[in-house]
Amino acid sequence: MRSVVIGAAVLLTFAGAGAQERVRLTPGPGVEKVEANCAACHSLDYIQMNSPFLTSTQWDAEVKKMINVMGAPINEADAKTIVEYLSAKYGS
Repeated sequence: MRSVVIGAAVLLTFAGAGAQERVRLTPGPGVEKVEANCAACHSLDYIQMNSPFLTSTQWDAEVKKMINVMGAPINEADAKTIVEYLSAKYGS
């Protein structure tokens, strides 16, 4: 009986983890670059959580930090597209 309860708990844990909703970013030019590059390292929740606070200049600094400090493998063209998208859709 104990193994049945433990098994059920494990199943519910994994079922709950799989049921988490995917973050949906605002549609627009460049969203696919943001989803592909940014979500490779962290949740897209960070974009929505920081959007009330960051200006275009600050988004540019954040993207540069991800590349230069954190080592994100984002090429220059994609970085520009990402900053443009974030500034337009999530800039303060």
